[in-house]
Amino acid sequence: MVFDALKYRNQNRAWQEEYDALAPKAGDIAPDFELGDVNGENLVRVSDFCEQRPVALIFGSYT
Repeated sequence: MVFDALKYRNQNRAWQEEYDALAPKAGDIAPDFELGDVNGENLVRVSDFCEQRPVALIFGSYT
């Protein structure tokens, strides 16, 4: 049982290191993407705002 826990921990650590290397870093330019606005009427792109002012992208889960 202890060995299973250690194996899982090592697999998890390897996965985390691989994906951390691919993740954007602080100060990197965000990839451009578009989403619907709050009303679902218009598409909004990140690039529409980048030239005007700093943009903060905040993601979270409300569950």
